[in-house]
Amino acid sequence: MPQRHEDFPNLVVFDHPLIQHKIGHLRDQTTGYRAFRALLYQIAGLMVFEATRSFPTRRIDVDTPMERTACRRLSGTITVVPVLRSGLAMAEGILEMMPEARVGHLGMARDERTLEPVVYLRKLPKGLEDGPVVLVDPMLATGGSARSAIQTLKEAGATDLRMICLVAAPEGVRGMLREHPEVTIYAASLDRELDHRGFILPGLGDAGDRMYGTV
Repeated sequence: MPQRHEDFPNLVVFDHPLIQHKIGHLRDQTTGYRAFRALLYQIAGLMVFEATRSFPTRRIDVDTPMERTACRRLSGTITVVPVLRSGLAMAEGILEMMPEARVGHLGMARDERTLEPVVYLRKLPKGLEDGPVVLVDPMLATGGSARSAIQTLKEAGATDLRMICLVAAPEGVRGMLREHPEVTIYAASLDRELDHRGFILPGLGDAGDRMYGTV
């Protein structure tokens, strides 16, 4: 079972052999865009089981072919919010497991003058406070975009938030812990560091470019 990281109480790292196998293929620079998209989809689908463990449920009674019995169903309205564009393939993998979830979209870009993230697209369902909200982005590097995205979701009403990413850098996790300590980050790998350009090492390159063949 995934455990919270000993150095970061807000981070859960997945050590499952199948996830690690697929991450190895993602890191490989020879993996083409079609396979890269499929791997993002598959890993997100595997990770969502643990990331949704604390989702609230309610009891219902149903009639089986044999008798009436008690069951559990999700009680909150679930919203999945990918950060464009690289979060889209992961969101699709999550929706395969939770087709009942609503989907919001956040488009974010860096202001070249201030170097701060700017939201250029904000399309969110109403009533984010009605249930869990899952932010999805393959990379957590400096954490600037993630922190801004979480703040945007809070301002839109979200109160039960978590983030799913593939690869995280210590700097990004630390920044999230400082500004949004209640938000749990689920990652397939905690990588070593950022380079001088803010890219994750060893990382897997630019996820958006690799997904869509725009490298």
